Amino acid sequence: MATIASRIPIRFSNNAPMKRQAQGRPPRNLLQNVRLFATDVDGVLTDAGMYYSESGDEWKKFNTRDGMGIKLLQKAGLITAIVTQERTKLVARRAEKLAIPELHQGVMDKLSVIREMASRHGIALKQIAYIGDDVNDIEALKVVGLSAAPADGLPQVLDIVGYVCQKKGGEGAVRELAELILQSRAEVKGTKRRR
Repeated sequence: MATIASRIPIRFSNNAPMKRQAQGRPPRNLLQNVRLFATDVDGVLTDAGMYYSESGDEWKKFNTRDGMGIKLLQKAGLITAIVTQERTKLVARRAEKLAIPELHQGVMDKLSVIREMASRHGIALKQIAYIGDDVNDIEALKVVGLSAAPADGLPQVLDIVGYVCQKKGGEGAVRELAELILQSRAEVKGTKRRR
């Protein structure tokens, strides 16, 4: 049976369809050049569910493996960011726990925030990886060098991203993308050591 990822044409920064790389990996140069990793929250770091108690408390379930992926990216020297339309104390606490330096909540125009971060950090848009799952992520996904979505992202998002994760939102999609970036960087270091 074909997976969602195998049925979607892969596209990269110029949004032109490209042939899928071995094992569906984005091109190595895109992975190796990432300097800023940004993610949406609901549907990416979470399963898109919103849970409420009888007393009105709100809960979100975050995947600890995604959190470790973010920490590993930070250890490798990448800037990490959350860009979300929601504004909750839960997300602020998660960002604080993971020491994510760029927390942007209540964002209606994610593209402007992505451009502003790139400018402030002195990096090109092609050096940004962004993972999102819904229509409010599309404009930002179209301009970054490495765009991705969880396997259960909306069809219109899956149609435009460069990489569709095998994992669903809240179930390791962020870790999957982080591992691809980290593996690519390790390959570069290994090549330089052999020289």
